[in-house]
Amino acid sequence: MKEKFKLTALERSWVLYDIGNSAFILMVTTLIPLFFNALASAANVNEDLHLSYLGYANSVATVLVALIGPICGAIADQKRKKPLFMLCACLGMLGCAALGMTSHWLVFLGIFVVARVGFSSSLVFYDAMLPEITTEERMDKVSTSGYAFGYIGSVIPFIVCLVLVLGHDAFGMSQGSAMTVAFLITALWWLGCTLPLVRRYHQTAFVEEAGPVLDAFRQLGRTLRDARKEKHIFLYLLAFFFFIDGVYTIIDMATAYGAALGLDTTGLLLALLLTQFVAFPCSILFGRLSSRYDAGLLIKVSIVAYILIVCFGVFLMYQWQFWVLAVLVGMFQGGIQALSRSYMGKIIPADRSGEYFGLMDICGKGASFVGTMLISVVSQLTAGTQVVIFGMKLQNENIAISSLILLLGVGYVLFCKADKLNKERTAV
Repeated sequence: MKEKFKLTALERSWVLYDIGNSAFILMVTTLIPLFFNALASAANVNEDLHLSYLGYANSVATVLVALIGPICGAIADQKRKKPLFMLCACLGMLGCAALGMTSHWLVFLGIFVVARVGFSSSLVFYDAMLPEITTEERMDKVSTSGYAFGYIGSVIPFIVCLVLVLGHDAFGMSQGSAMTVAFLITALWWLGCTLPLVRRYHQTAFVEEAGPVLDAFRQLGRTLRDARKEKHIFLYLLAFFFFIDGVYTIIDMATAYGAALGLDTTGLLLALLLTQFVAFPCSILFGRLSSRYDAGLLIKVSIVAYILIVCFGVFLMYQWQFWVLAVLVGMFQGGIQALSRSYMGKIIPADRSGEYFGLMDICGKGASFVGTMLISVVSQLTAGTQVVIFGMKLQNENIAISSLILLLGVGYVLFCKADKLNKERTAV
């Protein structure tokens, strides 16, 4: 009889951080775009530009993380992973708590960038812990558990925040005050879920240090050279850059996209809440499937699914279509993210996980930058434009989202080549 999979105490603490930070990212994809739209509208900012400005803010944050991530990763491998993780996580939490303390849309975007940088930078160290907190055989299941419980766990503070914001009159509060409390609740939840990992994690794989900053640059240079020599790693990172673009962009811009099309905001929030509930069992399912089927095959299936999802999203016009989109995204979102993370963890040396996950973060954040920037620019350039396809009038936002299809297609082709190389390498 096959033994039931059970997380260790350290693995549970690692998964718990996913539950904490996922509450923030759920706010980013739901309430933050709506709150920003309210602030921008109050300042008489052109409604056609709301999606563009929020996209630019996301792009600035991703560029900053892409620049500092590899350096932080290299330093982390010098037995500094835990303190740097704590620093970045605290920056994200403080930024999250401060989001509700301004009424100016531009200041709000500035604080949002700081919070995103802290959040995203903490994930460089968090992901790099994976090869240390578990074994290679358990890596796929532990990684998918992180995303799965992150999705379902983040729903708890989100429902509290949603009730508070939508029913602010019943609580004798203005909507602005309710949002301030909601951001504070999210930050405290994030903090509480971080403490067990901080207490239990101790870095076991590291390289000898020569000088913190100078040696970090030397390590980064060496990692870049090694990545180019190790073709299987280089091709995987390049493929990841393209296919994760569609995933991150859809996550970041879903609510802003729906709101720009004039869909009901409450319906958008409830649909994205549904995404969390769908993503939980589907992420667990991907973890179980990874023990039966090759992880590379599951990633390929997920990329193809995302191409079809984007095609469906291009013709999104009605509220019911957004609900369908939310379910489809939930089915594959956690699986492709978790398996991409564990796939990387299997093909790199554990003592240099910080460096390589730093490079992976460049690819992920670079892709997110390309996606959000591409949508923002195309949306702005085609503002006021309507195109009729199959008798359906597509707005500039619909046109902009179609650009993700090409990037996902390129990612699929490159990943097929990378996966083939990895299979040949392990077969030797």
